Amino acid sequence: MMPTTRISRRTLLTGLAGAGTAALVGCDRARHPSQARAVTIPDPLLVEVDDGLGLLRGADRQTIPHSLATADGRAIYATAPEGADTALWRIDTATGATSTRVELPGRWVPQTVSANGTVAFTSNEVSATKGRPAGREVTPLLIADGTGVRHRLDLPGNFVPETFTADLAGLFVLEWLPATAPDRYRVRVVDLATGTPGPLHTRAKEPVPPGAEEEMRGDGRQAVLSPDRSTLYTLYTHQPDHQHTRDLVSGRPGDVHAFVHTLHLGERWAYCIDLPHPFGAAAAIGHAMTISPDGGRLFVADVTSGTIAEIDTGELTVRRTFTQPRGAGSAHAAADGDRLFIGAGTVVRTTDVTRPGRAADWRVREPVSGLVLSRDGRRLYVGQHDGVSWHDPGTGTALGRVTVPRLAGVHGLAGQA
Repeated sequence: MMPTTRISRRTLLTGLAGAGTAALVGCDRARHPSQARAVTIPDPLLVEVDDGLGLLRGADRQTIPHSLATADGRAIYATAPEGADTALWRIDTATGATSTRVELPGRWVPQTVSANGTVAFTSNEVSATKGRPAGREVTPLLIADGTGVRHRLDLPGNFVPETFTADLAGLFVLEWLPATAPDRYRVRVVDLATGTPGPLHTRAKEPVPPGAEEEMRGDGRQAVLSPDRSTLYTLYTHQPDHQHTRDLVSGRPGDVHAFVHTLHLGERWAYCIDLPHPFGAAAAIGHAMTISPDGGRLFVADVTSGTIAEIDTGELTVRRTFTQPRGAGSAHAAADGDRLFIGAGTVVRTTDVTRPGRAADWRVREPVSGLVLSRDGRRLYVGQHDGVSWHDPGTGTALGRVTVPRLAGVHGLAGQA
């Protein structure tokens, strides 16, 4: 664990500004431009801005460039250039406590972080869900935490870190093929002790046979981690002539346009849940995925067709599908025990998942760029252009709004659960 020092909010703002972190404008204008009032946001919130993460806590606003948040939102791991090297430190999102800095030799870009603060770095910006990387023959990889460097690897090939195994002994990666001119990829796991990439296991916990690893050419739209952090679900669309491992092993043909890639982080197996037509037939941005708070149901929405699939995460099958009026634009989703929220364009739709025919629409000022439900279920946060508003989830009544310059999306809740 990194050593921590408790500091005041004022000190945090000053210190972070000098360490590659800047304050966000945290007020909305009243009728007269000379009158501005600080707006207090009810729940600590993490947002995505052009150059990193933003932390909205009470009336405080901070941006933390080149940073990653843990899945539970309790910590941000921030980096900044320090001469020819890279500084790494931790920010507690609930208290503002910040750790001492750790110096990492060389310039590195953070890619994924575990719950306990182990971070995987590459030498340049890449993403598991945002397009293909440039061609390269070798991938430099650094694994570090609050004590410093844990592993330094040079992997032959073109790899993009995705997430850590539960025991932190391995790193799941996308291996892009061919390395110098990538057009497809497969999921593998790197043994961090030896630096050796290898295949995953099947759902039956058997090693994938040689030649039976899935190679994908589609778009990784969105990844969702299960509430117990055991399983990572990734939505893929547009998979021409794709065959799953189970099809390659059995010799059956496969041709799907969208599926949910299920990755068990403890047992290291992968399984793909096929989505029926018309999922994947339209643009990837029209698809969104969210998981119920208990982790038992995964919802995938295609707003272009108005189709919603409910997946049983225990059986890893599509339990049912239902349709709603079509929408347009980038899709976003959130869920609680009984309700599913889907935002696209300037419309937010609330659906009672116990009775899918019961749905209500309400509008917001600008196109939706993210949905996050408060832990008590009483507020739905909606990302929009340069701001976040919050609403009564049942009626859509606007309850408040804060200005967030350069907002790209709403990441999730911050602070303690």
